[in-house]
Amino acid sequence: MRNIGYARVSTEDQHLDLQLTALKEAKCELLYADHGVSGKNASRPGLDKALARLKPGDTLVVWRLDRLGRSLGHLVKLIEKLSVKRVHFRSLTEAIDTTTPGGMLVFHLMASMAQFERTLISERTKAGIAAARARGVQHGRSPALTAQQQDTAIRLLENHSFEEVGSIFNVSDQTIRRLAKKIPGARENTDRSA
Repeated sequence: MRNIGYARVSTEDQHLDLQLTALKEAKCELLYADHGVSGKNASRPGLDKALARLKPGDTLVVWRLDRLGRSLGHLVKLIEKLSVKRVHFRSLTEAIDTTTPGGMLVFHLMASMAQFERTLISERTKAGIAAARARGVQHGRSPALTAQQQDTAIRLLENHSFEEVGSIFNVSDQTIRRLAKKIPGARENTDRSA
Protein backbone atom coordinates (compact mmCIF):
# COMPACT_ATOMS: atom_id res chain seq x y z
CA MET A 1 0.00 0.00 0.00
CA ARG A 2 1.17 3.50 -0.82
CA ASN A 3 1.91 6.63 1.17
CA ILE A 4 0.58 9.68 -0.67
CA GLY A 5 1.83 13.02 0.61
CA TYR A 6 0.08 16.38 0.63
CA ALA A 7 1.72 19.75 1.33
CA ARG A 8 0.28 23.27 1.40
CA VAL A 9 1.36 26.85 1.98
CA SER A 10 -1.07 29.75 2.21
CA THR A 11 0.85 32.50 0.45
CA GLU A 12 2.96 32.71 -2.69
CA ASP A 13 6.07 33.85 -0.77
CA GLN A 14 6.11 30.77 1.48
CA HIS A 15 8.05 27.65 0.48
CA LEU A 16 7.04 24.00 0.38
CA ASP A 17 10.61 22.66 0.76
CA LEU A 18 10.42 21.70 4.45
CA GLN A 19 7.14 19.84 4.01
CA LEU A 20 8.17 18.09 0.79
CA THR A 21 11.46 16.93 2.34
CA ALA A 22 9.63 15.51 5.37
CA LEU A 23 7.09 13.74 3.14
CA LYS A 24 9.86 12.20 1.00
CA GLU A 25 11.59 10.98 4.18
CA ALA A 26 8.24 9.43 5.21
CA LYS A 27 8.49 7.35 2.01
CA CYS A 28 5.62 9.00 0.14
CA GLU A 29 5.46 7.61 -3.37
CA LEU A 30 3.34 10.43 -4.73
CA LEU A 31 3.39 14.08 -3.64
CA TYR A 32 0.68 16.68 -4.20
CA ALA A 33 0.82 20.30 -3.15
CA ASP A 34 -1.10 23.56 -3.10
CA HIS A 35 0.98 26.73 -3.20
CA GLY A 36 -0.68 29.99 -2.16
CA VAL A 37 -3.99 28.31 -1.27
CA SER A 38 -5.80 28.88 2.02
CA GLY A 39 -6.62 25.93 4.24
CA LYS A 40 -10.13 27.38 4.65
CA ASN A 41 -10.96 26.28 1.10
CA ALA A 42 -12.63 22.87 1.21
CA SER A 43 -11.70 22.25 -2.43
CA ARG A 44 -8.05 22.71 -3.37
CA PRO A 45 -6.53 21.48 -6.65
CA GLY A 46 -3.60 19.59 -5.09
CA LEU A 47 -5.69 18.09 -2.29
CA ASP A 48 -8.43 17.08 -4.72
CA LYS A 49 -5.86 15.25 -6.89
CA ALA A 50 -4.35 13.52 -3.84
CA LEU A 51 -7.78 12.40 -2.61
CA ALA A 52 -8.69 11.11 -6.07
CA ARG A 53 -5.53 8.91 -6.19
CA LEU A 54 -6.08 7.27 -2.79
CA LYS A 55 -7.17 3.64 -2.83
CA PRO A 56 -8.17 1.34 0.06
CA GLY A 57 -5.12 0.58 2.18
CA ASP A 58 -3.25 3.75 1.14
CA THR A 59 -2.23 6.40 3.66
CA LEU A 60 -2.59 10.16 3.21
CA VAL A 61 0.43 11.80 4.87
CA VAL A 62 0.76 15.47 5.85
CA TRP A 63 3.60 17.28 7.59
CA ARG A 64 1.25 18.95 10.09
CA LEU A 65 -2.52 18.87 10.68
CA ASP A 66 -3.07 22.52 9.78
CA ARG A 67 -1.72 21.79 6.28
CA LEU A 68 -4.80 19.63 5.69
CA GLY A 69 -7.44 21.92 7.17
CA ARG A 70 -7.87 25.00 9.33
CA SER A 71 -10.76 23.93 11.56
CA LEU A 72 -11.12 20.87 13.74
CA GLY A 73 -14.54 20.15 12.25
CA HIS A 74 -13.18 20.20 8.70
CA LEU A 75 -10.28 17.91 9.64
CA VAL A 76 -12.58 15.40 11.32
CA LYS A 77 -14.94 15.30 8.31
CA LEU A 78 -12.05 14.77 5.93
CA ILE A 79 -10.49 12.01 8.02
CA GLU A 80 -13.91 10.34 8.39
CA LYS A 81 -14.28 10.38 4.58
CA LEU A 82 -10.87 8.72 4.32
CA SER A 83 -11.93 6.10 6.85
CA VAL A 84 -15.03 5.26 4.83
CA LYS A 85 -12.78 4.71 1.80
CA ARG A 86 -10.55 2.51 4.04
CA VAL A 87 -7.71 5.00 3.64
CA HIS A 88 -5.42 5.73 6.59
CA PHE A 89 -4.18 9.11 7.73
CA ARG A 90 -0.85 10.19 9.16
CA SER A 91 0.36 13.57 10.43
CA LEU A 92 4.13 13.62 10.92
CA THR A 93 4.44 16.52 13.38
CA GLU A 94 1.59 15.49 15.70
CA ALA A 95 2.47 11.79 15.37
CA ILE A 96 -1.12 10.87 14.48
CA ASP A 97 -1.34 7.60 12.58
CA THR A 98 -4.76 5.98 12.14
CA THR A 99 -3.12 2.63 11.40
CA THR A 100 -2.27 2.39 15.13
CA PRO A 101 -4.60 2.12 18.14
CA GLY A 102 -3.06 5.27 19.65
CA GLY A 103 -3.60 7.19 16.42
CA MET A 104 -7.23 6.08 16.30
CA LEU A 105 -7.66 7.20 19.91
CA VAL A 106 -6.32 10.66 19.07
CA PHE A 107 -8.63 10.85 16.06
CA HIS A 108 -11.68 9.89 18.15
CA LEU A 109 -10.71 12.49 20.75
CA MET A 110 -10.52 15.08 17.95
CA ALA A 111 -13.96 14.02 16.68
CA SER A 112 -15.39 14.29 20.20
CA MET A 113 -13.90 17.74 20.64
CA ALA A 114 -15.33 18.87 17.30
CA GLN A 115 -18.79 17.62 18.34
CA PHE A 116 -18.42 19.36 21.72
CA GLU A 117 -17.47 22.60 19.93
CA ARG A 118 -20.54 22.36 17.63
CA THR A 119 -22.80 21.72 20.64
CA LEU A 120 -21.42 24.73 22.52
CA ILE A 121 -21.91 26.98 19.50
CA SER A 122 -25.49 25.73 19.09
CA GLU A 123 -26.28 26.28 22.77
CA ARG A 124 -24.82 29.81 22.73
CA THR A 125 -26.78 30.64 19.59
CA LYS A 126 -30.06 29.39 21.10
CA ALA A 127 -29.39 31.29 24.34
CA GLY A 128 -28.65 34.47 22.38
CA ILE A 129 -31.87 34.13 20.37
CA ALA A 130 -33.91 33.52 23.55
CA ALA A 131 -32.35 36.58 25.24
CA ALA A 132 -33.06 38.71 22.17
CA ARG A 133 -36.69 37.55 22.07
CA ALA A 134 -37.04 38.35 25.78
CA ARG A 135 -35.90 41.91 24.95
CA GLY A 136 -38.48 42.05 22.14
CA VAL A 137 -35.95 41.81 19.30
CA GLN A 138 -37.26 40.12 16.16
CA HIS A 139 -34.94 37.31 15.02
CA GLY A 140 -34.67 36.14 11.44
CA ARG A 141 -35.89 37.48 8.16
CA SER A 142 -38.90 39.80 7.97
CA PRO A 143 -41.94 38.40 6.13
CA ALA A 144 -42.03 39.15 2.40
CA LEU A 145 -45.51 40.62 2.77
CA THR A 146 -47.10 42.60 5.58
CA ALA A 147 -50.28 41.26 7.20
CA GLN A 148 -52.36 43.70 5.15
CA GLN A 149 -50.62 42.68 1.92
CA GLN A 150 -51.20 39.01 2.77
CA ASP A 151 -54.94 39.66 3.22
CA THR A 152 -55.08 41.50 -0.11
CA ALA A 153 -53.10 38.75 -1.86
CA ILE A 154 -55.51 36.08 -0.58
CA ARG A 155 -58.49 38.07 -1.89
CA LEU A 156 -56.78 38.56 -5.27
CA LEU A 157 -56.26 34.81 -5.61
CA GLU A 158 -60.01 34.42 -6.13
CA ASN A 159 -59.62 35.84 -9.66
CA HIS A 160 -55.88 35.82 -10.40
CA SER A 161 -53.08 33.29 -10.74
CA PHE A 162 -50.19 32.90 -8.28
CA GLU A 163 -47.85 34.52 -10.81
CA GLU A 164 -50.15 37.53 -11.34
CA VAL A 165 -50.56 38.13 -7.59
CA GLY A 166 -46.82 37.67 -7.07
CA SER A 167 -46.03 40.27 -9.73
CA ILE A 168 -48.43 42.76 -8.12
CA PHE A 169 -46.46 42.54 -4.86
CA ASN A 170 -43.07 42.01 -6.52
CA VAL A 171 -42.59 38.58 -4.93
CA SER A 172 -42.27 35.12 -6.45
CA ASP A 173 -45.28 32.95 -7.21
CA GLN A 174 -43.80 30.47 -4.69
CA THR A 175 -44.20 33.07 -1.94
CA ILE A 176 -47.89 33.40 -2.85
CA ARG A 177 -48.30 29.59 -3.03
CA ARG A 178 -46.81 29.21 0.48
CA LEU A 179 -49.14 31.94 1.74
CA ALA A 180 -52.17 30.19 0.21
CA LYS A 181 -51.19 26.87 1.82
CA LYS A 182 -50.87 28.48 5.28
CA ILE A 183 -54.38 29.93 5.22
CA PRO A 184 -57.18 27.33 5.25
CA GLY A 185 -59.69 27.80 2.45
CA ALA A 186 -57.62 30.55 0.84
CA ARG A 187 -57.45 28.70 -2.45
CA GLU A 188 -59.00 25.37 -3.21
CA ASN A 189 -56.97 24.79 -6.35
CA THR A 190 -53.38 25.60 -5.42
CA ASP A 191 -52.17 24.04 -8.68
CA ARG A 192 -53.85 26.68 -10.86
CA SER A 193 -51.08 28.62 -12.54
CA ALA A 194 -52.52 30.72 -15.37
